[in-house]
Amino acid sequence: MKRITARLLLTPAVATLFVWMIVPLAMTVYFSLLRYNLLDPGEHAFAGLDNYLYFFTDDAFSPAVKNTLVLLTSVMGITVVAGAALALLINEPFPGRAVVRVLLIAPFFVMPAVNALTWKNMMMNPIYGIFSQISQFLGLTPIDWLSEFPLFSIILIISWQWLPFAFLILMTALQSMDREQLEAARMDGANYLQQLRYLYIPHLGRSIAVVVMIEMIFLLSVFAEIYTTTGGGPGFETTNVAFMIFKHALASFDVGVASAGGLFAVLLANIAAIFFIRLIGKNLDK
Repeated sequence: MKRITARLLLTPAVATLFVWMIVPLAMTVYFSLLRYNLLDPGEHAFAGLDNYLYFFTDDAFSPAVKNTLVLLTSVMGITVVAGAALALLINEPFPGRAVVRVLLIAPFFVMPAVNALTWKNMMMNPIYGIFSQISQFLGLTPIDWLSEFPLFSIILIISWQWLPFAFLILMTALQSMDREQLEAARMDGANYLQQLRYLYIPHLGRSIAVVVMIEMIFLLSVFAEIYTTTGGGPGFETTNVAFMIFKHALASFDVGVASAGGLFAVLLANIAAIFFIRLIGKNLDK
């Protein structure tokens, strides 16, 4: 009776979540099989797999998939390594540590579009940007970052915003370390590199797995930073899958092709999730 009662109480919430997820997915599948363009009102003929074929043979498809994976792995690598380094530095007591913590966490609360505009106009502008002023001060030629190194610039912008998240999670994990174990290691003569290898990194394994999984969910749908800075260009240099779907949906008004692209994005997200779960999932069981 207790099991039946518990299941009955959970049924409304589970049913609501199921409908909330399955209805949009079913509608996306339905629209992906139609020749449905908002500029062509009227009856929407059955297109079969034509929308998928059109999406997969688009010139932007291969660069978009490559850019999505490069952006995903690069940002996660930068934020995890730099976040762990900052967490280890801040973990040691020093005057003003509380203020530094607040300053390091602050970028995470900046909206993506504002973050992108700040970097585009204040940092990377080839005429009056800070990077340009530093180059001129050193006697170097200023670089137009968003034109010459567009994908790297996007990676840098997104990494700056997600670094505080990784830092916060990893710093919190360090606070829970067993101090007696650290003291015992020091008394046994272990240097800092040995402590880092055998104590700090194993302890951070679970937290790093959490950071990677959460970042992966959001980084696969990066859009605002690309739209605000490069518009997917030059060419397809910064076009990712999310921006490619946007171009079909709201630039070309082709709902059918955009729906096919959306289903591909879901498939890509699941493949990436399975890969990272197998790669780092063992840390979640420790």
